[in-house]
Amino acid sequence: MTARSIASLTLSFGLVSIPVKLYSATESASGVGFNFLSPEGGRVKQQYVSEATGEVVARADMKKGYEFEKGQFVVFAPDELKALEEGATHVVEIVSFVPEKSVDPLYYDKAYFIAPDKRGGKPYSLLREAMHQSQRCALAKWSYKGKTRIVQVRPAEDGMIFQQLLFADEVRALKDLHIEEVPVTDTELQLALQIIDQVSEDTYDPSAYEDEEKKRILEAIDQKIAGKQIVSPEPSALESGGGQVIDLMEALRASLKSKTKKAPSEKAVAVKKAAPADAEVLATKPRRPAKRVAPKVEEAPPAKVRARK
Repeated sequence: MTARSIASLTLSFGLVSIPVKLYSATESASGVGFNFLSPEGGRVKQQYVSEATGEVVARADMKKGYEFEKGQFVVFAPDELKALEEGATHVVEIVSFVPEKSVDPLYYDKAYFIAPDKRGGKPYSLLREAMHQSQRCALAKWSYKGKTRIVQVRPAEDGMIFQQLLFADEVRALKDLHIEEVPVTDTELQLALQIIDQVSEDTYDPSAYEDEEKKRILEAIDQKIAGKQIVSPEPSALESGGGQVIDLMEALRASLKSKTKKAPSEKAVAVKKAAPADAEVLATKPRRPAKRVAPKVEEAPPAKVRARK
């Protein structure tokens, strides 16, 4: 299916204007929706009820207000709310260029793709190549749907990413958790490095993973349609083993011994030389993640299968 743009924008780069089209980079494919049903089996619908009278309020009769004190609201009319919105503009103004790694992924919000529009091919390619060689990305202001947003424009192999960013007050600080700093021994660290080496990959391949929870639920729905009874799966070995680690060193050694042998990599050899004698453990192949146990079902006569969406 041909991708459809959701907006036409102009990327302002100094005195250069680059006409681009905006495309969604992701799509929602998660979650299996279940409906709330009445005891008779019909769907139920949501209604808004007045706290003061207990009566149902129609959406057309609702107003928007801001609670400035407990139980005290200041009401805004629709035209007043409209006046508060930032005026939409198709111009995205680049305000600075920063090292790409200086933007913490914690601030990443929704991602988009941008592609050159008519007569935008050359300046688009120029900006992309310039950012690639300088190893910098662009920060820009974007007004969209009544709000001003900060976006990161960064080069990619096949084009440019238009990454919406969160503001500082939308991201919590990890230091607020007051995480305790606990010292570790050299032996524990070397064992942990060996485990990391055994299950390390050079790149991230998203196609190597799938939503196992969604797959399991869809299979259970098919079985339910076929008239079969769904039974809770047996807990996995990891779940039944408990979450408390009694002896960290023993747990690390057991993690290494539970894997099959493999030829040690250069990193593993270096780690082995650096580790104390009692920390030496043969390098082994990585263990694949345990697959979820499919629900047990009781056999029943065949029935109509749910249509896949």
